[in-house]
Amino acid sequence: MLPFSTAFLQKSVVRKSVIAWTLAVSVVASPVLYSSTSYAATAVVAQHEVSASEYSQFLQSKFNISVANGISRGQYIQDLATALQLTPEKSDATFTDVPSSHKLYKAATALYENGILSSTTVHPNQKLDARTAVYFAVKAAGLKELAYTYPPAKVKTALAKLAIKPTSLSNQTGQELAVAVDSGLLPKSLYKAVTASQSTSPSPVFVETLLGQVLQFKGQYKHYLGYTSDDDIYAKLQDAYNTSRLIQAPELQELANKALEENLVTGYNVKDSRYEANFIDALSLNYGHDDIKHAVQLIGLLRSEGISAKVQFEPKTSAFIYLKEWGEPKSTEDYHVSQIANGNYIANAKEYDLAFEFANTADKNKFQKVILAYAKKDSEDQKGLIYSSWWQPLYYSQTALKDYDVISNNKITQGNYYVQSFSLNDKSADVAAGFKALDPSVKVDRYQFWVDGPFFNYLNGDSK
Repeated sequence: MLPFSTAFLQKSVVRKSVIAWTLAVSVVASPVLYSSTSYAATAVVAQHEVSASEYSQFLQSKFNISVANGISRGQYIQDLATALQLTPEKSDATFTDVPSSHKLYKAATALYENGILSSTTVHPNQKLDARTAVYFAVKAAGLKELAYTYPPAKVKTALAKLAIKPTSLSNQTGQELAVAVDSGLLPKSLYKAVTASQSTSPSPVFVETLLGQVLQFKGQYKHYLGYTSDDDIYAKLQDAYNTSRLIQAPELQELANKALEENLVTGYNVKDSRYEANFIDALSLNYGHDDIKHAVQLIGLLRSEGISAKVQFEPKTSAFIYLKEWGEPKSTEDYHVSQIANGNYIANAKEYDLAFEFANTADKNKFQKVILAYAKKDSEDQKGLIYSSWWQPLYYSQTALKDYDVISNNKITQGNYYVQSFSLNDKSADVAAGFKALDPSVKVDRYQFWVDGPFFNYLNGDSK
């Protein structure tokens, strides 16, 4: 059962435009097919410092963490374990004041196993102080070994920024505070709280910022090239595209190709979860395409419309059936074909998703108006559009948007890679059943999301 029709593609007389459109719509299966080389996709530009409110929003949205005044050590331990997604491996740690029946036991054990909690006495009900919060954060951020390389002179220089005398601290705690300062784990905005008396209870802003900083150091916060407003965003975008390659996920590819050959799906994509933006769903959406010139112009278009957003480049590989009547295909570094039994080919092409996180929901809602006006093709040789605009552009959101339609994603994951194929909701069960018939052990993750109307129309067989 096909999730959507591509019969119109077979009627085109212009092979190049057919190929381009097929690449566009093959995203229907946003699966992970080839892996790209590494690039600085996760760097956050220096001129955009993450605010305390943004960290707070992230923690609340992703982990339901909301820090209250007078937080206890136990709650801080729980929040660290939750934010870092740590679970105990052995669950056999012995604490003097947290028995295995205690609600905090798993979190404390997870931190203990990861060297973040070093004592078997937890003091879960004791009020957290700012310096202790930093000591935990240094270990959680993976800076412990660096801290312990600090000689006294280096510690003194760093602690001078906090107006703290090294003699008031133990050697170890002095080193940990010093590395927090030098590395940037402790932002300048938090210095005052650490300088105060050790008995000072940190504010929610202090704790949430520190948790967010830990996630930054661990690569578990948001990932993005920069902002649409950055002067160097175009160069970063070009570098990301130029260094990406077809994604290689052989086992997933083999299964998905069988689904293609048996017409269970007409296309799919392969992606690598390590490139995912990890943005807040309510503020973000994804936009798919295959041409980097289009992406550059899209960023410029958003800037010209006053829309500011974080931008992440997520490489993907699209797979689809290339019909033999289109002519003999040629494989390149970014486009690979393999012939199947009926004489047709399975083509794998380099594409990408741009993940955007907007400054507010108003800008997210405005995105569609801009695309439909300047990046949606409605007639041949249409003027006034950005380069390589598609008849059916593809952009989608994980949260509801007005004038968007709901479709389904059918996703199979293996390690960091995943294959996904988009379908109409009433076809999703058939797609999943088809994959299960090919491999009974496979787990198909199915969920619904919101997509633009033109792409929804395409899934219903509308070529324009």
